[in-house]
Amino acid sequence: PEGMEQKVLTSDLDEAGKTGSRSRFLRIKPGVYSTEPFVHEHWEEVYLCEGDMIVGNDENGEGGEKFQAPTYACRPPGVFHGPFKSEGGCVMFELHYFYKADAE
Repeated sequence: PEGMEQKVLTSDLDEAGKTGSRSRFLRIKPGVYSTEPFVHEHWEEVYLCEGDMIVGNDENGEGGEKFQAPTYACRPPGVFHGPFKSEGGCVMFELHYFYKADAE
């Protein structure tokens, strides 16, 4: 959604070939929220560096569980997550990667 900015640091992530990795910073401006949960086929590690993150809000941005920095989360492939909201804004560092053993 509008109000989310990313800065990709490294990336050779190939979603179609299920190889590679990506590291990035993600900034979410205050009050911004997504409305749908999503899922991907790669691992995701997230470190909430500053600010707040609400996970599981509804389509109007209401409800969910609030986390404050510093917080770490690791999501394996195939796990639905979100929607997300940040009341005061936040910055996250994310690692996305495919793990060879998962493909075997």
